Amino acid sequence: MRNLNSPSLTLSRGALRDGMASAGWPPSLIADAELAMVELIVNAWRHGKTISPVILIDHRVTTLRVSVSDRSPLPPEQPRDLPLLSESGRGLQLVAGLTHRWGVDPQHLGKTVWFELMRERCR
Repeated sequence: MRNLNSPSLTLSRGALRDGMASAGWPPSLIADAELAMVELIVNAWRHGKTISPVILIDHRVTTLRVSVSDRSPLPPEQPRDLPLLSESGRGLQLVAGLTHRWGVDPQHLGKTVWFELMRERCR
C-alpha cells in the first residue's frame, strides 16, 4: 500500500501505473484505473477544496483499491442527467463505468471516495 500526499497527477499516475504493471495487470485496466483515479483527485481539488488530497493505492492479488480523501464533509453529487453540451458533471459516471464499484466513506475530517477494479472484470 502506498500513501501519496502530493497533489501531483504525474506522481500519482506513475505510482499507480508502475505498481499495476509490475503486478501484471493488463494495459487496458491500467488505463481505466489511471483515468478513474485522476477524476477522483480532480474532484478532491475542485469540489473538496483540498490542495493535497491523501491518495491510497492498495494492490491485492485480484483487486485494486484506490482511495482519495479530502477535507470536505459534503458527499459527491449523485450522477444525474445533464444537457448534452454540459462541460462537467459526468466524472462519477465515468468512474462507475470504468471500475467494478465505487463508494464514499465519511471521515472525522472530510470523506474518502474510493473505487475498486477487479483483474478479471468483464467488459
